[in-house]
Amino acid sequence: MSSINLDEIREKLAQGVGPDYWRSLDEVAQTEQFRSFVENEFGLHGIGDGVDRRRFVQLMGASLALAGVSGCTQQPLEKLVPHINSPENVVPGRPLYFATAMALDGAGVGVVAESHMGRPTKLDGNARHSQSLGASDVFMQAAVLGLYDPDRSQVPLKSGRIAPYDQFRAELKNRLLGAAAKDGEGLAILTETVVSPTTGRLLKDALKKYPNASWHQYEPVLRDSAKRGSELAFGRVVVPQYDLSKADVIVSIGADFLARGPSKLRLAREYAARRAVDDNNGEMNRLYVIEATPTLTGAAADHRLRSRNSDMGPLLATLAGYVRLAGGGKTLGRNPEEKRLRRWAEVVGKDLMAHRGSSVLIAGDDQPAEVHAIVYTMNHVLGNVGRTVHYTESAEENPVAQMKSLGDLVTKMSENKVSSLLILGGNPVYTTPADSGFVEALGNVPFKAHLGTHVDETARRCNWHLPQTHFLEEWGDVRSADGEASLIQPLISPLYKGKSVLELAAALQGRDGVAPLELVKETWNLSSVEWRRALHDGVVPKSKFAPLQIAPRKGWGREVKTGLDRSAPLEKEKLELNFCPDPTLWDGRFANNGWLQETPKPLTKLTWDNALLISPATAEARGLKNEDLVELKVGERTLRTPVWIAPGHADNSLTLYLGGGRTYGGNIVKGVGFNANLVRTSKDPAIVGEVELTKLNERYSLACTQLHHSMEGRDIIREGTIQEFKKDPKHFVGEHDGMNNRSMYPDHAYDGYAWGMNIDLNACIGCNACTVSCQSENNIAVVGKTEVARGREMQWIRIDHYFSESIDDPKTAHQPIPCMHCENAPCEVVCPVTATAHSSEGLNDMVYNRCVGTRYCANNCPYKVRRFNFFPYSDFDTPSIKLQKNPDVTVRSRGVMEKCTYCTQRISQARIQAKREGRPIADGEIKTACQTACPTQAIHFGDINDKNSEVSKAKASARRYALLGELGTRPRTTYSGKLRNPNPELESV
Repeated sequence: MSSINLDEIREKLAQGVGPDYWRSLDEVAQTEQFRSFVENEFGLHGIGDGVDRRRFVQLMGASLALAGVSGCTQQPLEKLVPHINSPENVVPGRPLYFATAMALDGAGVGVVAESHMGRPTKLDGNARHSQSLGASDVFMQAAVLGLYDPDRSQVPLKSGRIAPYDQFRAELKNRLLGAAAKDGEGLAILTETVVSPTTGRLLKDALKKYPNASWHQYEPVLRDSAKRGSELAFGRVVVPQYDLSKADVIVSIGADFLARGPSKLRLAREYAARRAVDDNNGEMNRLYVIEATPTLTGAAADHRLRSRNSDMGPLLATLAGYVRLAGGGKTLGRNPEEKRLRRWAEVVGKDLMAHRGSSVLIAGDDQPAEVHAIVYTMNHVLGNVGRTVHYTESAEENPVAQMKSLGDLVTKMSENKVSSLLILGGNPVYTTPADSGFVEALGNVPFKAHLGTHVDETARRCNWHLPQTHFLEEWGDVRSADGEASLIQPLISPLYKGKSVLELAAALQGRDGVAPLELVKETWNLSSVEWRRALHDGVVPKSKFAPLQIAPRKGWGREVKTGLDRSAPLEKEKLELNFCPDPTLWDGRFANNGWLQETPKPLTKLTWDNALLISPATAEARGLKNEDLVELKVGERTLRTPVWIAPGHADNSLTLYLGGGRTYGGNIVKGVGFNANLVRTSKDPAIVGEVELTKLNERYSLACTQLHHSMEGRDIIREGTIQEFKKDPKHFVGEHDGMNNRSMYPDHAYDGYAWGMNIDLNACIGCNACTVSCQSENNIAVVGKTEVARGREMQWIRIDHYFSESIDDPKTAHQPIPCMHCENAPCEVVCPVTATAHSSEGLNDMVYNRCVGTRYCANNCPYKVRRFNFFPYSDFDTPSIKLQKNPDVTVRSRGVMEKCTYCTQRISQARIQAKREGRPIADGEIKTACQTACPTQAIHFGDINDKNSEVSKAKASARRYALLGELGTRPRTTYSGKLRNPNPELESV
């Protein structure tokens, strides 16, 4: 953000002079940077010195011969090697599908893996799994690239040198023999959160064998506060399971439940289903969100209240008083701001009381234990328990307070009480808070072995490093948040002969020769029929936890209120610092995944870096603008990081995502982002109550896609309230949507299928799952930070998001933009070689080997959905990367234009299968990659000639409109407008 006067912007928006919807502050202010991006919208930044854009286009369009020379690159030679003995049940060209599961964020989720000739190429959610329901997120979609990562650890290392695994096994055996003589004294095990019943059983058995040994757990994304909160409220660790399908009113206190947490896919599905006004007799749920950092859940809210985390205690206590909770009180004062907050709490409390039994409150993992305790109790008082929320046992095999567990290990290592340390997964040298002392204490341990996927920061500080298997290479099991168990089965033999955590756990008992499959079977003791069914379905039957009959214990009120009183707000001018998992890198474990590095973060659109998020008002007060370098100081520790202004962020509050600033672990991670762990503290790992911020006279360039592909100044979003919609449904379509435009071009006749798509903006939460799913399915290349900064990212579907109203408290709308597959496609008439053409089923096809790279089609596309390979972005050389490619989709090289194809390869597969069986293609038989991934079922695809198809029903909605339909393009992809359900009593607050 160049020099911008925020007061002028506020006045412009308040007077209605500025745009109704805007994507950045630069756009509202019409800065030089924004105008530059508009002028260079076709990615011509940095083409060459001394040649302006107009002259370059003239040269490129001078002749077809020139275009052909510059646009064509010889494809690399590939060899076909036939099977000598063909594997059973494998038919070339037909993929096989297998159910498995992956673990992340302290729980498992069901996965269906697509396999081509013995190599997995695509992952999607398992529809039979209670927490997946067939949906996925960016991490699941990108996990298959992690399998083929060429930087994965490939051999055991001892002191940095290659050594045989047998040597490690012999050394471990000697260590265990020595430990056995002392009942395991000196032996310590450090794992991440264990939600595998088999691994948990083996580790517990090892502790029985070595009673003086210790097992510690640590992951940087913690749930310690929630555990302490449940102990405070119930006297034991329990886990809340929310059911939003029955919730009319939802209140989130710092909980990004649509995009974070082990149940996020299910909760997003349930939340969106209650927003489907066409299916719910015009009724919708209502969502209130209180948060400091802008999140996807906050963006979806009907009412969002921005508040520093350190200020939430009194607000929640006041809200508790309005729901008649003993121990709650009207603790807010009488100054104008606190009166406004008290009125907010009064209205929300009234709404909760009016929906007793059909409301729910959800606290974020980062909130203090007292906040969790009071939320649990408010749900009880409101009669929500047993309806919209119930409690179960924890899916963790050893549900401990992990920061305390890490502290106990550091103390033992510092006192030289650990002689042998096994680090089974994770990267604690990088992920532990800098003040924890873990790195320093690790040097006191004589024998330390690390099992990991990469030679990372932890591997380099250990005597031994062992390559870890990917979940697609191993046998195992995992529990989901509600206890439902899934079997993990290998889709491919280990590429690098790695070991799993389960195998190392077995080695502690001298059982490293037992096959992991047998160890898993021991745990479940299923019959052969039950085992095959569990493998096929991806879930172990009857494994879910039963709801607990539990109520808050007596005396909780005094303790909770005392805790909230202790959480005194910071002084207004002081800064708090929030640490959140990165939306695309999580805690840094995905930092070497190019797909995720290049996926724009949902609300900032930053790629390839993290930055310090700050509100417009706080930035203005401190003289900061985008890309300014600042120094953060927490205690005696400092971190240099760039600033990024985030509309909607709480004032005097800062946010730093985890996952950046890695130094080892692959070629991609180096020099990318900034390490938030350097200023995290063991005492306050999620929210630091007081920090210092100093502006430096330096800048750092960030690659942000927010200004890219702008359709500036045009009527993009249809948005309104449920009340407005009921009064005037045509509000969303407007006077003219262009779908019935008369045209100079002849209409296309469709005697068979006519494929089309509809995207419901009321359901879309902007999670990016569709973007990464499309990238995985269609062999879309990564271009790197420099090329992204030039506007040359290659994703076929992007998620535009628009702000409206205030810059300090904006509303946010998301809009996925794939190719529109226009009936009157502007791109088709300008292509000189008919590389883009209209199919007999209505698709706007791309014939890649015809394309000569003129880019006339991109110039003529009003939707900015075409992508051009300026350089050979696709990797044709790395052997492991070749295995990941979808064989049904061409891998494009330099000089070729590409775009969304409605997954035409899936259409072809279904057509062939239907023809073989002598029947028409059934509705729902074809699902595009984006549609399959979407957790909220916002995308409908099918035959619009079939009036009973789901897509035809979606297009029949009164909310349906065509994007830029006034241009007469008649797009096959249409949208359903976004609705909100505001509380009229809060509109004036």
